[in-house]
Amino acid sequence: MCDTFVVLSSVTADGSVILGKNSDREPNEIQSFEYHPPKEYPEGSTVRCTYETIPQVKETLGVWLSRPFWMWGAEMGANEAGVAIGNEAVFTKIPLNRKSGLTGMDLLRLALERGRTAESAMEIIIQLLTDIGQGGLCGYEDKKLAYHNSFIIADYSRAWILETAGPHWVAKEVKNYGTISNGLTIGGDFDHSSPDVEDVAREKGWLKPGRDFSFAECYSDWFYTTFSASRQRRACSAKSVESETGSFSVSSAFRTLRDHGGPDYRPDKHFLMNQVCAHSANILSRHASQSTNSMVAHLRPEHPVIWSTTSSAPCTGVYKPHSLHALNRDPETTGPETGERLWKAHEHLHRSVLQDFRHRLSVYQAERDSLEERFIAATVRETLTADQESAFRKEAQAREAEWLAAVQDLPVREKPLRYYRKYWERQNRRMFPD
Repeated sequence: MCDTFVVLSSVTADGSVILGKNSDREPNEIQSFEYHPPKEYPEGSTVRCTYETIPQVKETLGVWLSRPFWMWGAEMGANEAGVAIGNEAVFTKIPLNRKSGLTGMDLLRLALERGRTAESAMEIIIQLLTDIGQGGLCGYEDKKLAYHNSFIIADYSRAWILETAGPHWVAKEVKNYGTISNGLTIGGDFDHSSPDVEDVAREKGWLKPGRDFSFAECYSDWFYTTFSASRQRRACSAKSVESETGSFSVSSAFRTLRDHGGPDYRPDKHFLMNQVCAHSANILSRHASQSTNSMVAHLRPEHPVIWSTTSSAPCTGVYKPHSLHALNRDPETTGPETGERLWKAHEHLHRSVLQDFRHRLSVYQAERDSLEERFIAATVRETLTADQESAFRKEAQAREAEWLAAVQDLPVREKPLRYYRKYWERQNRRMFPD
């Protein structure tokens, strides 16, 4: 499960566009935040996606990606042209293709590598849906998980919500702000659609005679949409944005993605996935989903920045800045191996905090927030260099090591429920077998 939002210039404090997403996936599924430079390809080249091999374009853009380590595609990211995308799993009445096709993550990465505007990136996804189709298994340990996808696609000036159900789709331009979660949201007020979207709904009996067409009402699967708690999480994101209309900032985006619904939150004491900052906890409703990486794209023509925790649980981690401009980055410090190492290193702190969530997080939360504000101040008036990116990343790593030392030996004041402790003991044995 995931949550994505975009806030346009009419609502932000500095006239920028801000896109944020928590990627919610399995707790031991490493998600690497990594950079792929622009590249040219000879005529006739192909690209191997997660399950499909497709024709490659002549030239790809430089991209920052947040990518589950085992797949080709990405959960979220941004490119050097200033396009950012986040996708969501959605559950529909259209049968799933588990055997082949492009995953939603493949579609997202292909759009970022090829699209120079939000609209062109959206058109790329639509064309790939038509030519190849979406499909394939999307789980790491869960070998049955498959779904359709929705997207928020943004650039410096505008944003689109694109929602799909198999080959069918609708698109709506965002006004002021938009939020999506794990359910279809677009009714009949879309700007573009696949040609037969209404006819199919009518033929299937989903659109009753005399009723106005609504994509969400006709195509949604009620069970999975309801029990994913997508409506509750989407409402939380919208409330956060609305509370800061005209003053929404990068710091606001961080707070939105860390939202637990209040200061008394305990990750062992709720049943459904109804919090924006998600924590895995039980084998029924929250086993296979927690926020395994978090991203904020600060889109502006000058000094655009993409922020990532490069780790799970944004509430326990630090957002670090990275320039969207094509820089001479060292592939050894921005590639998949480094991304996987950084993600795994943070898990020691994250899982130590989970043993006594409220008290251990409070040990360093204010210091962490102050560190991020200093990072934000450094990105306001000048483009980050590759050396600065590296320095900020190293400083955050050093501070996290200090915080781990400070919390891991503290006595547990608020012991989690027994089922929760047992769940995380099993996850820890899988993640750290030695």
